[in-house]
Amino acid sequence: MNYRNALNYEGKVVLITGAAGSIGEGMVKGFAECGATVIAIDRDLESAENVISELGDLKRDSMAIAIDVTDAETVKKQVDVIYDKYGKIDVLMNHAGMNIRKPAVEFSEEEWNKISDTNLKGIFLMAQAVGKKMIQQGFGNIVNTASVSAARGHCNLAPYAATKGGIVQLTKVLAHEWAPYGIRVNAIGPGYVMTNQTRHYLDDPVKYNELISKIPMARFGEVEEMVGPALFLCSELAGYITGHTLYIEGGRLID
Repeated sequence: MNYRNALNYEGKVVLITGAAGSIGEGMVKGFAECGATVIAIDRDLESAENVISELGDLKRDSMAIAIDVTDAETVKKQVDVIYDKYGKIDVLMNHAGMNIRKPAVEFSEEEWNKISDTNLKGIFLMAQAVGKKMIQQGFGNIVNTASVSAARGHCNLAPYAATKGGIVQLTKVLAHEWAPYGIRVNAIGPGYVMTNQTRHYLDDPVKYNELISKIPMARFGEVEEMVGPALFLCSELAGYITGHTLYIEGGRLID
């Protein structure tokens, strides 16, 4: 193994869902910096196109595409389009997701379905469509995005935690089924990360200090600290790792 060049993704085709969010955008930039051709996938096409445009000279043959990951027919059709255009799919970063915070007794059925459809059904539909192509080509890497909430019973996150726990188990099943075809399936489990959705905690010192008091490293993670582990899991360095969820949470799960 050439360890020095292990994170060289030149010639690789990488699909990233949820690409317009803070972590998704970080994934796009990280894989592009390592040489990959990136397909930025998001429900919001304009935002995904902005992410690609910001790559500048790193853009290469990268592109943005709109996919509603909860729509099976759209997912299948667009994955076919991508596969036909590039001739292969090396990596799927299966990151699309959403959240609503409130007590369990206050969730409506509509809210439950919305979170479940995006976070779990959408993850499955993308993995299924891309997995079929990877089985056909005989190789590939999939990394799903779970959460520390998959391993902890955090209050006010009932649907979200349930879907993220489902992703951990789905990752194991797909890894088991697809290992014979040269496909590895893993997950990352971010803790609190400094994103557009969490920056408001900085305006509430009491809440922020309460949160970091439970994190041994005493801070939120940075987007770049999510990207590095993803690059590792999709590289030859992790060639004997599959079915694993790598929690990236500053030690939050130690105790």
